[in-house]
Amino acid sequence: MKVAIIGCTHAGTAAVREILRQNPDTEVDIYERNNNISFLSCGIALYLNGRVKRLEDMMYDDAEDLRSEKIRVNLRHDVLKIDRNQKEILVQNMEDYSIRREHYDKLVMCTGSAVTLPPIKGINHKRVMLCKNYEQAQTLHQVLNPHQRVALIGGGYVNAELAESLSDLGCQVTLYHSHDVILNNYVDVQLSKMLVEILEDHGVKVKLNSKVASFTDQKDSLLVTTIHDQNEEVDVAIVSKGFIPVTNLLEGQVKMSRNGAILTNEYGQTSDPDIYAAGDARTVHYNPTDTDSYIPLATNAIRQGKLVGINIFGNRWPEIGSQGTSGLQLFGYTLATTGLTYQRALDAGLKVKYISYEDNYRPEFMPTTEKINSIIVYEQDSLKVLGAQFFSEHNVSQLANTMSLAIQNQNTLKDLAFVDMLFQPYYDRPFNFINLVAQAGLQQEGLI
Repeated sequence: MKVAIIGCTHAGTAAVREILRQNPDTEVDIYERNNNISFLSCGIALYLNGRVKRLEDMMYDDAEDLRSEKIRVNLRHDVLKIDRNQKEILVQNMEDYSIRREHYDKLVMCTGSAVTLPPIKGINHKRVMLCKNYEQAQTLHQVLNPHQRVALIGGGYVNAELAESLSDLGCQVTLYHSHDVILNNYVDVQLSKMLVEILEDHGVKVKLNSKVASFTDQKDSLLVTTIHDQNEEVDVAIVSKGFIPVTNLLEGQVKMSRNGAILTNEYGQTSDPDIYAAGDARTVHYNPTDTDSYIPLATNAIRQGKLVGINIFGNRWPEIGSQGTSGLQLFGYTLATTGLTYQRALDAGLKVKYISYEDNYRPEFMPTTEKINSIIVYEQDSLKVLGAQFFSEHNVSQLANTMSLAIQNQNTLKDLAFVDMLFQPYYDRPFNFINLVAQAGLQQEGLI
């Protein structure tokens, strides 16, 4: 069997490694537009402030390690067209511009996503930059210097991480966000206020409800103007307003969602049985709402890629969906979230409540302890958990993983209130924090 893999970052790399593990004799052709594979864009902020010394260290696989007689890694190759009826692709070598046709038996679409470019006048200005791939990271590293004025457009994870990184670098940072809640896909207003306070305590100016309307060239700078006619001169602007799937090659050939993300079945198979998809190019089943949603995360991508590598030889291992679990470290604090926020649950038309809870993570007799602030979102009638948010100077990342499993298994506050968890004063209280927040929810409901 001959398999063509288009795109080779998270999902493509996971897929090819699993294909080789399942059947080493499979012929695989990889087509990647960049000159590298498996680049971890989530580490760019760490590179810009010097915590990671070499950008190349954020590639967790190597083209030469994959190349063999049966694995052909075609870097700097652009697939121009897919003909699913003939099972052919038209591909161009981006170095010598030669074009050729290649046949496939199975195709894996791992083309990923691109940064959403909002309709801002002057967005193509040379001082306006993006932050996603290897080349963009290199450019930012060359351009950014201490004491520069930097505008970050968008209040999501990427710019939150960049705000810390550039602040550490000594830049004057302003973050513009069109919503009244920063990280609004992940947290509710209570935790957003804490995040904003921490950013501002570290010198980052946060402008909420500030939609950028234009970038205007100045002699030696860039003028950022909002829709409310607020102006600021900066040296560099970095735009990160979310991501869109790159799926134009299959437009009109397989079923897609309204935003152009490829729809698949539980095996990663598109409406064409010989074409599979994994990563940011496709949707994932979102368990909290029981719907297919677009959630571009590396964790989703590698799971989907590995499962496609299994199922391409026969659909035998179904996906179990996602909670969109994620984490962020910001100036020594950890934010960890999973599932729905309260506001997003309301927007989805669900009847929900939430419990907001704060407590120390371990007993006060210990030499130190830290507060954990949390929000648990649950279904009003069934008490089924639909989302969780944790924020603390203590590492609360694993709390989100535990709650992700609870959402996956449709557990309720009743299940979590008295579930068996370890106690050791170094780590937690006699009742674990999850026990306590679930009990607080039951008290709120008048059940205990």
